[in-house]
Amino acid sequence: MPAQLLKGKPIADAIKDGLAKDIETLKARGAELTLAAIQVGEDEASATYARSQQKQAEALGIGYQLHQLPGDASQDALHAFINDLNENGSVTGIILQLPLPPHLDVGAARSMLPMTKDVDCLSPASMGLVAIGEGRLLPCTPMAAMELIKSTGVNLRGCEVTLVGYGAVGRPLALLLLPDFPTLTLCDLGTSEAGRLAEHVGNADLLITAVGAKPGLIKGAWVKQGAIVIDISIIPVEGGLAGDVEFDAAVERASQITPVPGGVGPLTVAMLLRNTVEAAKWQLES
Repeated sequence: MPAQLLKGKPIADAIKDGLAKDIETLKARGAELTLAAIQVGEDEASATYARSQQKQAEALGIGYQLHQLPGDASQDALHAFINDLNENGSVTGIILQLPLPPHLDVGAARSMLPMTKDVDCLSPASMGLVAIGEGRLLPCTPMAAMELIKSTGVNLRGCEVTLVGYGAVGRPLALLLLPDFPTLTLCDLGTSEAGRLAEHVGNADLLITAVGAKPGLIKGAWVKQGAIVIDISIIPVEGGLAGDVEFDAAVERASQITPVPGGVGPLTVAMLLRNTVEAAKWQLES
């Protein structure tokens, strides 16, 4: 029997319904919520993401600003712009759209974001709080994955979890998983080079992938019968989009699986908006 599809949109809609009540309460206290996005240069995927942010933010009554800097903007110019938004009391949250042009230092730019406005959890200070279990604004894509995992009803305590891809998404996701005490196996390039990726995938009761390099990297035949599969990656292919996992084969073996697209993706903006609301609460406390 084919696996149940884990679709992100119904969960995202429920989260945004809850946010609408919080926003109403915050506005009654005099808060005006505004999300400011910075895009440097032209990147179509980034622009598409920004349009989705704007549409969903405005639907909830959150103001949205898209600040577009030229592709040849200097590091100093970018830092000065971020600093202006930091000091602007009418701006609740700031998101730095990635990727940046190659001449810019992403790490230096991320370090400019203040914790109370860092709604994509990009700065070292924000990630430091996540690392010690005290994060308040949590990374959006990893949190989207966590919401999907929660929706499956799986008990993570002692669960055999294999996370493939220990990069910008996988690393913070591992930190978010740890407080629930799973038996967590982290796999990356070295695992594949050692010829042991199929073994670790096959051990997983919960398989999470966040590689994004090659569609179908994880063969469906490797998936344990009855496993839950969370495929975070979205990879352009001829005629559409694909994930890390060979979907057609995996759907026949898994008990629950995310479609690509339609799984983690729809939840990411909902997490960004939830962080914006949480940032407004944090700033009112200051």
